[in-house]
Amino acid sequence: MSALREVARRFVCTPLHPQWLLGARRPPPGLDRLRGVILDVGAADQWIARHLSRDVTYVGLDHPVTGGALYGARPQVFGDASRLPFRDCSFDGVVCLEVLEHVREPEQALHEMARVLRPGGRAFQSMPFLYPIHDAPHDYQRWTESAWRRSAAAVGLEIEAVRARGSALRTAGLLACLAIAGPLQAGPRWRLALLLSPAVLAVLARNLTAVVLDALWPRWDAMPGGLEVVMRRP
Repeated sequence: MSALREVARRFVCTPLHPQWLLGARRPPPGLDRLRGVILDVGAADQWIARHLSRDVTYVGLDHPVTGGALYGARPQVFGDASRLPFRDCSFDGVVCLEVLEHVREPEQALHEMARVLRPGGRAFQSMPFLYPIHDAPHDYQRWTESAWRRSAAAVGLEIEAVRARGSALRTAGLLACLAIAGPLQAGPRWRLALLLSPAVLAVLARNLTAVVLDALWPRWDAMPGGLEVVMRRP
């Protein structure tokens, strides 16, 4: 962990943190209504299981490299999202949050999720849109709403809902904060010591400005931080 990350960790829930505008990790709306057997693709620490009904059977899957090595994931199954090790029509629901940007063949992964879904089953997906490159070299794409609709139609899934996550002003504020903090993660400690105080003040100012403006300004969904998508297999 870099020296900057050590410092930032102490302020994670305050506007002094460069990712404060992201807010707390939360499940997509409607996820708690899923029933039956549910597959979580890219399960990581399986946090999503806590937000599912007690009536479901949960199966977490993660990749042995990006999940196991980078995040220490301990799912029930290790596997590749583009080649799911399950039979057709095995699941009543699929959850795949903040994963497809890290998949080399995202359309193939969507095809696999459609294949293992039972008719009438739903897939809850999300992907960042305006967000820095992360987990490189395993970061390959960002999709617009049009791209989601194109790819869903190509694998026979119907789009039920598309939601923008983060307003334009909050997204702009987040990117500004990350642009300030990002360059300080590497390099000598003397540079961090020299620039840390002005960086903290700049991050605080941009976080608070974004919140105030967001409360006063009309919403504009053309600059979301990410998109949440609900799909259904007919």
